[in-house]
Amino acid sequence: MITFDLEKVVVGGLGATGSAVTAALTARGHGVVALDDDPKSVANVAERFQVELLDSKSEAQIKDAINQATSVVPSPGIPRHHQLHVLADGAGVPVLSELDLAAYFDNRPRLAITGTNGKTTVTELTSQMLRTSDLQAAAVGNTAVPFISAIDDTAKHEIFVVEASSFALDRTRLFRADAAAWLNLAPDHLDWHGSFEAYAAAKSKIWKHQRQDDFAIAPYGDEAIKPWMTGIEAQLVTFGLGAGDVHCTQSQLIAHGESIIAVSDMPLSRPHDQLNACAAVALALSTGVSTHLIAQVLATFEGLAHRTEYVAKVRGLRFFNDSKATTPHATIAALSGFDNAVLIVGGRNKGLDLSDLRELVPALTGVVTIGETSPILAEVFGDLVPSVAANSMEDAVTQAVQLARTSGADVVLSPACASFDWYLNYVERGDHFKRVVEQLKSEGEIS
Repeated sequence: MITFDLEKVVVGGLGATGSAVTAALTARGHGVVALDDDPKSVANVAERFQVELLDSKSEAQIKDAINQATSVVPSPGIPRHHQLHVLADGAGVPVLSELDLAAYFDNRPRLAITGTNGKTTVTELTSQMLRTSDLQAAAVGNTAVPFISAIDDTAKHEIFVVEASSFALDRTRLFRADAAAWLNLAPDHLDWHGSFEAYAAAKSKIWKHQRQDDFAIAPYGDEAIKPWMTGIEAQLVTFGLGAGDVHCTQSQLIAHGESIIAVSDMPLSRPHDQLNACAAVALALSTGVSTHLIAQVLATFEGLAHRTEYVAKVRGLRFFNDSKATTPHATIAALSGFDNAVLIVGGRNKGLDLSDLRELVPALTGVVTIGETSPILAEVFGDLVPSVAANSMEDAVTQAVQLARTSGADVVLSPACASFDWYLNYVERGDHFKRVVEQLKSEGEIS
Protein backbone atom coordinates (compact mmCIF):
# COMPACT_ATOMS: atom_id res chain seq x y z
CA MET A 1 0.00 0.00 0.00
CA ILE A 2 1.10 3.54 -0.78
CA THR A 3 2.08 5.57 2.27
CA PHE A 4 2.17 9.35 2.50
CA ASP A 5 4.69 11.41 4.46
CA LEU A 6 2.50 14.04 6.11
CA GLU A 7 5.02 15.39 8.60
CA LYS A 8 4.85 18.85 7.02
CA VAL A 9 2.20 19.59 4.40
CA VAL A 10 1.81 22.70 2.27
CA VAL A 11 -1.93 23.27 1.71
CA GLY A 12 -2.85 25.49 -1.23
CA GLY A 13 -6.01 27.53 -0.84
CA LEU A 14 -8.14 27.90 2.28
CA GLY A 15 -11.59 27.77 0.74
CA ALA A 16 -14.03 24.98 1.63
CA THR A 17 -11.74 22.15 0.54
CA GLY A 18 -8.47 23.66 1.77
CA SER A 19 -9.97 24.45 5.16
CA ALA A 20 -11.32 20.90 5.43
CA VAL A 21 -7.91 19.47 4.50
CA THR A 22 -6.21 21.70 7.07
CA ALA A 23 -8.69 20.63 9.75
CA ALA A 24 -8.18 16.93 9.01
CA LEU A 25 -4.39 17.17 8.98
CA THR A 26 -4.04 19.26 12.14
CA ALA A 27 -6.55 17.06 13.99
CA ARG A 28 -4.26 14.12 13.27
CA GLY A 29 -1.15 15.93 14.45
CA HIS A 30 0.37 16.69 11.05
CA GLY A 31 2.19 19.98 10.42
CA VAL A 32 0.55 22.41 7.97
CA VAL A 33 1.74 25.52 6.16
CA ALA A 34 -1.00 27.21 4.13
CA LEU A 35 -1.11 29.72 1.31
CA ASP A 36 -3.93 31.56 -0.39
CA ASP A 37 -4.13 34.18 -3.11
CA ASP A 38 -5.96 36.43 -0.66
CA PRO A 39 -4.14 35.87 2.67
CA LYS A 40 -5.97 38.70 4.46
CA SER A 41 -9.41 37.18 3.89
CA VAL A 42 -8.36 33.76 5.20
CA ALA A 43 -6.12 34.87 8.07
CA ASN A 44 -8.85 33.91 10.54
CA VAL A 45 -8.91 30.37 9.13
CA ALA A 46 -5.14 30.03 9.54
CA GLU A 47 -5.38 31.41 13.07
CA ARG A 48 -8.17 28.99 13.98
CA PHE A 49 -6.03 26.01 13.00
CA GLN A 50 -2.82 27.64 14.27
CA VAL A 51 -0.97 27.17 11.00
CA GLU A 52 1.50 29.45 9.24
CA LEU A 53 -0.01 31.43 6.36
CA LEU A 54 2.27 32.22 3.42
CA ASP A 55 2.08 35.12 1.01
CA SER A 56 1.21 33.50 -2.32
CA LYS A 57 2.81 36.40 -4.17
CA SER A 58 6.23 35.60 -2.70
CA GLU A 59 7.78 32.93 -4.88
CA ALA A 60 10.86 32.78 -2.65
CA GLN A 61 8.72 32.17 0.44
CA ILE A 62 6.71 29.45 -1.27
CA LYS A 63 9.81 27.82 -2.73
CA ASP A 64 11.39 27.70 0.72
CA ALA A 65 8.23 26.18 2.25
CA ILE A 66 7.99 23.54 -0.49
CA ASN A 67 11.67 22.62 -0.10
CA GLN A 68 10.94 21.87 3.55
CA ALA A 69 7.62 20.11 2.89
CA THR A 70 6.99 16.36 2.75
CA SER A 71 3.75 16.74 0.72
CA VAL A 72 1.68 19.38 -1.05
CA VAL A 73 -2.14 19.39 -1.22
CA PRO A 74 -3.55 22.03 -3.60
CA SER A 75 -7.25 22.88 -3.53
CA PRO A 76 -9.11 21.69 -6.66
CA GLY A 77 -9.39 25.21 -8.05
CA ILE A 78 -5.61 25.71 -8.29
CA PRO A 79 -4.63 24.83 -11.90
CA ARG A 80 -1.59 22.85 -13.01
CA HIS A 81 0.18 25.97 -14.28
CA HIS A 82 0.02 27.65 -10.85
CA GLN A 83 3.42 28.13 -9.22
CA LEU A 84 2.44 25.78 -6.36
CA HIS A 85 2.25 22.82 -8.76
CA VAL A 86 5.26 23.94 -10.78
CA LEU A 87 7.52 24.44 -7.77
CA ALA A 88 6.41 21.21 -6.08
CA ASP A 89 7.00 19.17 -9.22
CA GLY A 90 10.36 20.84 -9.72
CA ALA A 91 11.40 20.01 -6.15
CA GLY A 92 10.14 16.44 -6.39
CA VAL A 93 7.68 16.90 -3.52
CA PRO A 94 4.61 14.62 -3.84
CA VAL A 95 1.42 16.48 -4.78
CA LEU A 96 -1.70 14.86 -3.36
CA SER A 97 -5.41 15.26 -3.96
CA GLU A 98 -7.95 15.84 -1.21
CA LEU A 99 -9.55 12.59 -2.42
CA ASP A 100 -6.28 10.81 -1.70
CA LEU A 101 -6.14 12.06 1.87
CA ALA A 102 -9.72 11.04 2.60
CA ALA A 103 -9.13 7.57 1.15
CA TYR A 104 -5.84 7.32 3.07
CA PHE A 105 -7.52 8.12 6.38
CA ASP A 106 -10.74 6.11 5.85
CA ASN A 107 -11.50 2.69 4.38
CA ARG A 108 -15.30 2.65 4.35
CA PRO A 109 -16.96 1.69 1.03
CA ARG A 110 -17.24 4.39 -1.56
CA LEU A 111 -18.76 4.93 -4.99
CA ALA A 112 -17.48 7.60 -7.38
CA ILE A 113 -18.91 9.54 -10.30
CA THR A 114 -17.18 11.74 -12.85
CA GLY A 115 -18.12 13.13 -16.25
CA THR A 116 -18.46 16.41 -18.08
CA ASN A 117 -22.18 16.58 -17.32
CA GLY A 118 -24.61 14.91 -14.95
CA LYS A 119 -22.24 14.26 -12.01
CA THR A 120 -24.29 15.98 -9.34
CA THR A 121 -27.58 14.50 -10.51
CA VAL A 122 -26.19 10.95 -10.59
CA THR A 123 -24.51 11.48 -7.20
CA GLU A 124 -27.79 12.56 -5.61
CA LEU A 125 -29.87 9.91 -7.39
CA THR A 126 -27.47 7.15 -6.32
CA SER A 127 -27.37 8.45 -2.75
CA GLN A 128 -31.17 8.41 -2.57
CA MET A 129 -31.24 4.82 -3.80
CA LEU A 130 -28.77 3.78 -1.10
CA ARG A 131 -30.65 5.64 1.64
CA THR A 132 -33.93 4.05 0.58
CA SER A 133 -32.18 0.75 1.18
CA ASP A 134 -31.40 1.90 4.76
CA LEU A 135 -27.72 2.54 4.00
CA GLN A 136 -26.33 5.67 5.65
CA ALA A 137 -24.98 7.25 2.47
CA ALA A 138 -23.24 10.64 2.24
CA ALA A 139 -22.98 12.59 -1.03
CA VAL A 140 -19.54 14.23 -0.91
CA GLY A 141 -16.69 15.60 -3.00
CA ASN A 142 -17.55 18.23 -5.59
CA THR A 143 -20.65 19.04 -3.52
CA ALA A 144 -21.26 21.19 -0.47
CA VAL A 145 -19.35 18.65 1.64
CA PRO A 146 -15.68 17.84 0.90
CA PHE A 147 -14.89 14.13 1.18
CA ILE A 148 -12.13 14.82 3.71
CA SER A 149 -14.55 16.53 6.12
CA ALA A 150 -17.26 13.87 5.73
CA ILE A 151 -15.02 11.11 7.06
CA ASP A 152 -14.82 12.95 10.40
CA ASP A 153 -18.50 13.91 10.51
CA THR A 154 -20.29 12.71 13.62
CA ALA A 155 -22.97 11.09 11.45
CA LYS A 156 -22.47 7.35 11.13
CA HIS A 157 -21.88 7.20 7.39
CA GLU A 158 -21.69 3.66 6.06
CA ILE A 159 -20.86 4.51 2.45
CA PHE A 160 -19.71 7.59 0.54
CA VAL A 161 -20.91 8.65 -2.90
CA VAL A 162 -18.11 10.84 -4.23
CA GLU A 163 -18.69 13.37 -6.98
CA ALA A 164 -15.19 13.53 -8.46
CA SER A 165 -14.29 16.54 -10.60
CA SER A 166 -11.41 16.48 -13.07
CA PHE A 167 -9.63 18.98 -10.79
CA ALA A 168 -9.78 16.63 -7.82
CA LEU A 169 -8.86 13.54 -9.86
CA ASP A 170 -5.94 15.18 -11.65
CA ARG A 171 -3.29 14.53 -8.96
CA THR A 172 -4.74 11.39 -7.34
CA ARG A 173 -2.23 8.69 -6.37
CA LEU A 174 -4.33 6.07 -4.57
CA PHE A 175 -8.01 7.09 -4.55
CA ARG A 176 -10.23 4.24 -5.68
CA ALA A 177 -13.91 3.40 -5.46
CA ASP A 178 -15.68 0.07 -5.20
CA ALA A 179 -17.76 1.18 -8.18
CA ALA A 180 -16.83 4.15 -10.35
CA ALA A 181 -18.90 5.66 -13.16
CA TRP A 182 -17.54 7.86 -15.94
CA LEU A 183 -20.69 9.36 -17.45
CA ASN A 184 -19.55 11.21 -20.58
CA LEU A 185 -16.71 13.24 -22.03
CA ALA A 186 -16.73 16.52 -23.94
CA PRO A 187 -14.38 19.53 -23.92
CA ASP A 188 -14.49 21.47 -20.64
CA HIS A 189 -12.12 23.32 -18.31
CA LEU A 190 -9.48 23.56 -21.05
CA ASP A 191 -8.33 26.82 -19.46
CA TRP A 192 -7.46 24.80 -16.31
CA HIS A 193 -6.08 21.59 -17.82
CA GLY A 194 -4.42 23.12 -20.87
CA SER A 195 -5.74 20.58 -23.37
CA PHE A 196 -8.58 18.16 -23.99
CA GLU A 197 -6.13 15.27 -23.69
CA ALA A 198 -5.04 16.40 -20.20
CA TYR A 199 -8.67 16.87 -19.17
CA ALA A 200 -9.58 13.34 -20.32
CA ALA A 201 -6.49 11.88 -18.66
CA ALA A 202 -7.56 13.41 -15.34
CA LYS A 203 -11.04 11.92 -15.68
CA SER A 204 -9.60 8.50 -16.48
CA LYS A 205 -7.99 8.30 -13.06
CA ILE A 206 -11.36 7.39 -11.59
CA TRP A 207 -10.65 3.82 -12.78
CA LYS A 208 -6.86 3.76 -12.45
CA HIS A 209 -6.53 2.23 -8.99
CA GLN A 210 -9.51 -0.10 -9.09
CA ARG A 211 -9.10 -3.81 -8.41
CA GLN A 212 -10.56 -6.91 -10.05
CA ASP A 213 -13.51 -7.10 -7.63
CA ASP A 214 -14.48 -3.44 -8.27
CA PHE A 215 -16.86 -2.17 -10.96
CA ALA A 216 -15.96 0.29 -13.72
CA ILE A 217 -19.17 1.78 -15.14
CA ALA A 218 -18.92 3.27 -18.63
CA PRO A 219 -21.25 4.54 -21.38
CA TYR A 220 -21.86 1.85 -23.99
CA GLY A 221 -20.01 2.46 -27.27
CA ASP A 222 -18.71 5.90 -26.29
CA GLU A 223 -15.85 6.54 -28.71
CA ALA A 224 -14.44 9.44 -26.67
CA ILE A 225 -14.06 7.36 -23.50
CA LYS A 226 -13.18 4.05 -25.15
CA PRO A 227 -9.42 4.80 -25.57
CA TRP A 228 -9.16 5.40 -21.82
CA MET A 229 -10.61 2.00 -20.94
CA THR A 230 -7.43 0.13 -21.87
CA GLY A 231 -5.90 -1.63 -18.91
CA ILE A 232 -8.91 -1.39 -16.60
CA GLU A 233 -8.71 -4.18 -14.00
CA ALA A 234 -12.24 -3.78 -12.63
CA GLN A 235 -15.32 -5.56 -13.94
CA LEU A 236 -16.84 -3.48 -16.75
CA VAL A 237 -20.53 -2.54 -16.61
CA THR A 238 -21.96 -0.49 -19.48
CA PHE A 239 -25.03 1.74 -19.68
CA GLY A 240 -26.75 3.46 -22.56
CA LEU A 241 -29.80 4.12 -24.69
CA GLY A 242 -30.91 0.96 -26.45
CA ALA A 243 -27.81 -1.04 -25.51
CA GLY A 244 -25.59 -1.83 -22.54
CA ASP A 245 -25.80 -3.89 -19.36
CA VAL A 246 -28.13 -1.22 -18.00
CA HIS A 247 -30.09 0.56 -20.70
CA CYS A 248 -33.33 2.27 -21.66
CA THR A 249 -35.51 1.14 -24.52
CA GLN A 250 -38.33 3.39 -25.71
CA SER A 251 -40.53 1.98 -22.96
CA GLN A 252 -38.41 0.37 -20.22
CA LEU A 253 -35.27 0.78 -18.13
CA ILE A 254 -33.62 -2.63 -18.11
CA ALA A 255 -30.73 -3.80 -15.93
CA HIS A 256 -28.93 -7.06 -16.71
CA GLY A 257 -32.02 -8.37 -18.49
CA GLU A 258 -34.52 -7.37 -15.80
CA SER A 259 -37.10 -4.63 -16.31
CA ILE A 260 -36.74 -2.03 -13.55
CA ILE A 261 -39.30 0.65 -14.41
CA ALA A 262 -41.34 1.98 -17.32
CA VAL A 263 -39.79 5.12 -18.78
CA SER A 264 -43.24 6.72 -18.69
CA ASP A 265 -43.23 6.32 -14.87
CA MET A 266 -40.06 8.43 -14.53
CA PRO A 267 -40.72 12.17 -13.98
CA LEU A 268 -37.43 12.88 -15.76
CA SER A 269 -37.26 10.96 -19.02
CA ARG A 270 -35.40 13.05 -21.60
CA PRO A 271 -32.48 11.20 -23.22
CA HIS A 272 -29.86 12.61 -20.84
CA ASP A 273 -32.18 11.90 -17.88
CA GLN A 274 -32.39 8.27 -18.97
CA LEU A 275 -28.61 8.01 -19.19
CA ASN A 276 -28.23 9.51 -15.72
CA ALA A 277 -30.79 7.04 -14.39
CA CYS A 278 -29.01 4.08 -15.99
CA ALA A 279 -25.66 5.08 -14.48
CA ALA A 280 -27.22 5.50 -11.03
CA VAL A 281 -28.92 2.12 -11.33
CA ALA A 282 -25.61 0.46 -12.21
CA LEU A 283 -23.96 2.06 -9.18
CA ALA A 284 -26.77 1.15 -6.79
CA LEU A 285 -26.93 -2.44 -8.01
CA SER A 286 -23.20 -2.81 -7.35
CA THR A 287 -23.95 -2.35 -3.64
CA GLY A 288 -26.87 -4.80 -3.60
CA VAL A 289 -29.79 -2.35 -3.52
CA SER A 290 -32.98 -4.13 -4.62
CA THR A 291 -34.53 -3.31 -7.98
CA HIS A 292 -37.84 -2.62 -6.22
CA LEU A 293 -36.31 0.18 -4.12
CA ILE A 294 -34.41 1.54 -7.11
CA ALA A 295 -37.69 1.79 -9.02
CA GLN A 296 -39.28 3.67 -6.12
CA VAL A 297 -36.60 6.36 -6.29
CA LEU A 298 -36.75 6.68 -10.08
CA ALA A 299 -40.53 7.09 -9.91
CA THR A 300 -40.28 10.07 -7.56
CA PHE A 301 -37.01 11.79 -8.49
CA GLU A 302 -37.73 15.21 -10.00
CA GLY A 303 -34.18 16.45 -10.41
CA LEU A 304 -32.07 19.19 -8.86
CA ALA A 305 -32.16 22.96 -8.98
CA HIS A 306 -30.54 24.67 -11.98
CA ARG A 307 -30.59 21.48 -14.09
CA THR A 308 -33.39 21.87 -16.66
CA GLU A 309 -35.50 22.93 -13.68
CA TYR A 310 -39.11 23.83 -14.43
CA VAL A 311 -39.73 27.32 -13.02
CA ALA A 312 -43.24 28.45 -13.99
CA LYS A 313 -45.83 28.78 -16.71
CA VAL A 314 -46.92 32.33 -17.48
CA ARG A 315 -49.49 33.17 -20.14
CA GLY A 316 -48.93 29.86 -21.87
CA LEU A 317 -45.13 30.04 -21.88
CA ARG A 318 -43.05 27.57 -19.86
CA PHE A 319 -39.75 28.70 -18.32
CA PHE A 320 -36.83 26.36 -17.51
CA ASN A 321 -33.67 27.10 -15.54
CA ASP A 322 -30.60 25.15 -16.70
CA SER A 323 -27.99 27.53 -15.31
CA LYS A 324 -25.72 24.59 -14.40
CA ALA A 325 -25.03 24.08 -18.13
CA THR A 326 -21.61 25.75 -18.49
CA THR A 327 -20.48 23.96 -21.67
CA PRO A 328 -21.95 23.53 -25.17
CA HIS A 329 -22.15 19.77 -24.51
CA ALA A 330 -24.36 20.37 -21.45
CA THR A 331 -26.64 22.79 -23.29
CA ILE A 332 -27.01 20.44 -26.25
CA ALA A 333 -27.93 17.60 -23.87
CA ALA A 334 -30.49 19.76 -22.05
CA LEU A 335 -32.15 21.00 -25.24
CA SER A 336 -32.52 17.46 -26.60
CA GLY A 337 -35.88 17.31 -24.82
CA PHE A 338 -37.26 20.44 -26.53
CA ASP A 339 -38.50 20.92 -30.09
CA ASN A 340 -39.64 24.55 -29.83
CA ALA A 341 -37.55 26.74 -27.56
CA VAL A 342 -36.07 30.19 -27.11
CA LEU A 343 -32.58 29.77 -25.72
CA ILE A 344 -30.95 32.27 -23.35
CA VAL A 345 -27.25 31.57 -23.77
CA GLY A 346 -23.88 33.13 -22.97
CA GLY A 347 -21.50 34.17 -20.22
CA ARG A 348 -17.76 33.65 -19.87
CA ASN A 349 -16.26 31.06 -22.22
CA LYS A 350 -13.91 28.43 -20.77
CA GLY A 351 -11.82 28.08 -23.91
CA LEU A 352 -14.44 25.93 -25.66
CA ASP A 353 -15.76 25.88 -29.23
CA LEU A 354 -19.20 27.47 -29.05
CA SER A 355 -19.96 26.71 -32.72
CA ASP A 356 -21.15 23.24 -31.65
CA LEU A 357 -24.34 24.96 -30.50
CA ARG A 358 -25.43 25.28 -34.13
CA GLU A 359 -26.76 21.73 -34.00
CA LEU A 360 -29.57 23.09 -31.80
CA VAL A 361 -30.95 25.32 -34.55
CA PRO A 362 -33.77 22.95 -35.66
CA ALA A 363 -35.22 23.06 -32.14
CA LEU A 364 -34.93 26.83 -31.70
CA THR A 365 -37.43 29.60 -32.34
CA GLY A 366 -34.96 32.23 -31.21
CA VAL A 367 -31.83 32.96 -29.23
CA VAL A 368 -31.07 35.63 -26.64
CA THR A 369 -27.35 36.12 -26.04
CA ILE A 370 -25.95 37.39 -22.74
CA GLY A 371 -22.59 38.20 -21.16
CA GLU A 372 -19.07 38.36 -22.54
CA THR A 373 -19.68 35.81 -25.29
CA SER A 374 -22.71 37.63 -26.69
CA PRO A 375 -20.89 38.90 -29.84
CA ILE A 376 -19.35 35.46 -30.47
CA LEU A 377 -22.71 33.71 -30.11
CA ALA A 378 -24.34 36.22 -32.45
CA GLU A 379 -21.83 35.06 -35.08
CA VAL A 380 -22.36 31.39 -34.21
CA PHE A 381 -26.09 31.56 -34.90
CA GLY A 382 -25.84 34.24 -37.62
CA ASP A 383 -28.87 34.08 -39.89
CA LEU A 384 -29.69 30.51 -38.86
CA VAL A 385 -32.14 31.59 -36.17
CA PRO A 386 -33.41 34.99 -34.96
CA SER A 387 -31.14 36.27 -32.19
CA VAL A 388 -30.91 39.36 -30.03
CA ALA A 389 -28.43 40.53 -27.38
CA ALA A 390 -29.49 41.39 -23.83
CA ASN A 391 -27.62 43.52 -21.29
CA SER A 392 -29.18 42.04 -18.12
CA MET A 393 -31.17 39.01 -17.02
CA GLU A 394 -34.32 41.12 -16.88
CA ASP A 395 -33.69 42.24 -20.45
CA ALA A 396 -32.93 38.66 -21.50
CA VAL A 397 -36.25 37.34 -20.19
CA THR A 398 -38.17 40.22 -21.76
CA GLN A 399 -36.48 39.63 -25.14
CA ALA A 400 -37.05 35.87 -24.88
CA VAL A 401 -40.76 36.39 -24.23
CA GLN A 402 -41.02 38.56 -27.32
CA LEU A 403 -39.44 35.81 -29.41
CA ALA A 404 -41.49 33.02 -27.83
CA ARG A 405 -44.99 34.43 -27.58
CA THR A 406 -45.98 33.97 -31.25
CA SER A 407 -45.21 30.23 -31.37
CA GLY A 408 -45.68 29.44 -27.67
CA ALA A 409 -42.06 28.28 -27.41
CA ASP A 410 -40.48 27.26 -24.13
CA VAL A 411 -37.96 29.72 -22.68
CA VAL A 412 -34.80 27.95 -21.53
CA LEU A 413 -31.83 29.49 -19.72
CA SER A 414 -28.99 27.13 -20.66
CA PRO A 415 -25.91 29.34 -20.95
CA ALA A 416 -23.20 26.93 -22.26
CA CYS A 417 -20.73 29.25 -20.49
CA ALA A 418 -19.48 30.04 -17.00
CA SER A 419 -21.28 32.69 -14.97
CA PHE A 420 -18.33 34.69 -13.71
CA ASP A 421 -18.82 37.72 -15.95
CA TRP A 422 -22.14 38.71 -14.34
CA TYR A 423 -22.41 36.44 -11.28
CA LEU A 424 -20.40 34.71 -8.57
CA ASN A 425 -21.55 31.26 -9.71
CA TYR A 426 -24.19 29.39 -11.70
CA VAL A 427 -26.49 29.22 -8.64
CA GLU A 428 -26.65 33.00 -8.36
CA ARG A 429 -27.33 33.21 -12.11
CA GLY A 430 -30.11 30.63 -11.99
CA ASP A 431 -31.69 32.17 -8.90
CA HIS A 432 -31.75 35.58 -10.59
CA PHE A 433 -33.45 34.07 -13.64
CA LYS A 434 -36.08 32.43 -11.41
CA ARG A 435 -36.76 35.69 -9.57
CA VAL A 436 -37.30 37.52 -12.85
CA VAL A 437 -39.73 34.83 -14.05
CA GLU A 438 -41.57 34.80 -10.71
CA GLN A 439 -41.92 38.57 -10.99
CA LEU A 440 -43.57 38.10 -14.38
CA LYS A 441 -45.86 35.52 -12.85
CA SER A 442 -46.84 37.81 -9.97
CA GLU A 443 -47.66 40.56 -12.42
CA GLY A 444 -49.89 38.12 -14.29
CA GLU A 445 -49.06 39.82 -17.53
CA ILE A 446 -46.25 39.56 -20.06
CA SER A 447 -45.57 42.72 -21.98
